[in-house]
Amino acid sequence: MKKDLLEKGAILQRDRESYAIAPHIPGGLTDTATLRKICDVADKYRLRLKITSAQRIALIGVREEELDAVWAELAEKPGAAIGLCVRSVKICPGTTYCKRGVQDSISLGLKLDALYHAMELPNKMKLGVAGCMLSCAEVAVKDIGVMGTPKGWKIMVGGNAGARPRLAEVLVERAADEGEVLAIVEKIIDWYRSSGREVRLGRLVEELGIDKFREEVLGPL
Repeated sequence: MKKDLLEKGAILQRDRESYAIAPHIPGGLTDTATLRKICDVADKYRLRLKITSAQRIALIGVREEELDAVWAELAEKPGAAIGLCVRSVKICPGTTYCKRGVQDSISLGLKLDALYHAMELPNKMKLGVAGCMLSCAEVAVKDIGVMGTPKGWKIMVGGNAGARPRLAEVLVERAADEGEVLAIVEKIIDWYRSSGREVRLGRLVEELGIDKFREEVLGPL
């Protein structure tokens, strides 16, 4: 029986014959030339397009024998839509575009994406960065969520919108700037990679409790 083709970033579809692929579009930010290229490839191979919740554009209906050719014509890096890795960093418009933004979520989110997208981990991980407390990037249901506030950044861990849904818990109430957020996220991911546990981060937060988790990841406060 056919199955997902991880090495080609291809997800088997309901018909058990065709695949979906999704080029990586960091934060959902792209240009018209890239959009035209995606559309041209979709037209050539008669594919459907779907804008995904991970801020990518999925091309649906690719035949297995066409996967290499489609990727070659797209000439784009695959989005990490499958596998045990950092799947996505969801980013809201923040102060770059949104009148309600209080922090620059695009700048921070793109840095996180460049550092961690597709990094192999014990289990899948999703990140979110919101430029204000309206949280359009849904940071409270991400493994690591970063929320902009008027006084800095709030960092949350352990969220999950999947089969065992849970809200993230506050790890750091206020990180003063982008550099501090990046340093804290690095500590979280380094700790998780060395944990030896093949479960979602939220399970570990749940088992340890947020205070013990904070102490293990960040050290005594």
